[in-house]
Parts: sequence; structure tokens; C-alpha cells
Amino acid sequence: MAAMSADITGDGARRDLFSPVHLGRVSGAIVEQVRLLIRQGRLKPGDRLPSERDLCESFGVSRVTVREALRVLEAGGLVEIRVGARGGAFVTVPSTERVGASLADLVGLSPLTVDDVNEARRVFELGIVPLVVERVTDEDLADLYRLCQQQRAARDDEDTSTGLSARFHVRVAGATHNAAIEMLVHSFHGPLLGSTREDQEVAPRTAGRGTREHLDFVKALERRDVEAATGIMSRHLGRGARRGRSSRSSRAVRPDTT
Repeated sequence: MAAMSADITGDGARRDLFSPVHLGRVSGAIVEQVRLLIRQGRLKPGDRLPSERDLCESFGVSRVTVREALRVLEAGGLVEIRVGARGGAFVTVPSTERVGASLADLVGLSPLTVDDVNEARRVFELGIVPLVVERVTDEDLADLYRLCQQQRAARDDEDTSTGLSARFHVRVAGATHNAAIEMLVHSFHGPLLGSTREDQEVAPRTAGRGTREHLDFVKALERRDVEAATGIMSRHLGRGARRGRSSRSSRAVRPDTT
């Protein structure tokens, strides 16, 4: 990227950071420039990008191309577009949910089997239990108890119960207070929500058992009992793995009614 002398525009945006692009898909090249500048720390959260006109001049492209690039950056959670007198494109940090959803898309679209995902879940979600027990806060416990109550109330509504179950597991990961762990667990549970549903006769019974296990798990966390919490989660995930093997879905996406 060409180095130029500092050029601060009236609104404080740095035009000198950007270089003209000459590739076939120029909007993609613009997106990559901005991503690189964010990774390098030369663009930071809260920084305002130059105006569309200034970006057109810096990149040597049309306003249509700049707008296309900004839409891609916004969709990826890298910029926020604000309107009004103080509006513009502002650098932001992708949320845990957004990054987790992107990972979920990759998992859901990849040729993974149910067995693959269930095996990964057992390794990962069991592995974080000691960390959760060590770091869980009163606020974490209150949120988890609330999710258990909501799931119990929704046990006859399969879609709602499934969504709450996925939220429970992601919230457990959040109790590690490690954003990377939360994103990875989110990536497993996102695609589960859009998967083939369990047999209507089996799902309510399975969901009820899963809700009881969720509650027992939270009680073990509250006691700071690593062994009990690990045993409950192991049985909980093991049941889901057995169901997955019995149905032999060719895709990773399945409902999390465990």
C-alpha cells in the first residue's frame, strides 16, 4: 500500500491510508484494503472513513463501486453506516454473535456429518466446563436459570425450545468470559437451528429431558462442582450424539433439542 504524507480532511478522516485499485473486481480490492488497515491497527473502532467522494478519489473508482464495498464491509460487521449530519461509515468491531454466525455458515455449508459435529461438540464443550466453573458469575447463573425457565415454559413449542437450547449452550460458553470460546460454540449451534426437525413424537420428550439436564448443570455450576457438571454435560451431549447416529443425517445441521 503506497505511503503518502498525512492528509487529514475537514471531518478528520484520513484519505492518505488508501491507494488506487486496478484489479478486476475493484470493490473486493477496496474491502481487502480496509480489512488490512483494521488488522494493522491503522484504522481503529470508532474511526470515521472519508466521505464517498473522497474514497472515490483515493481509490480511483466510481461511487457505485465504493458503495458496493461499503455494503460488503457493513455486512461483515467491519463498518457501521450512520445517517444524518454526523453520519458516514465508521469502523466497528464485529460482535460475538456476528462472528459466530459467520463461522456457523461455514460449518453449515461444509460437508460435515452429524457425527463430526457431535464429536467436536463433546471435545470442545466438555473441555470448557472447568473454565466455566472457575469463572461463572452470579449474573451468568441468573441468565442460565432464566433460560432454563423459558425452555421449560416452551417445551411444547419445538422451534422455541430448540432456539432456547442453543442459546443456553452459547451462554454457557459466555460464562468463560473468553470471546473466542463463545464464538466457536456459537458456530456449532447456529446451523443446528436450521436443520431437519426431530420426529414430532420424540422431540417433546427429548426437549423435556434436555431442559432438566440444563437445570442440573446450572446447579452444579453454582456449587462449583466440576466433576458433577462435567458428568451432566457428558451425558447430555452423548444422548444427542446417539440420536444423530440413529438418523444418519448427511449434514452437520441438526436441531439442538439435547
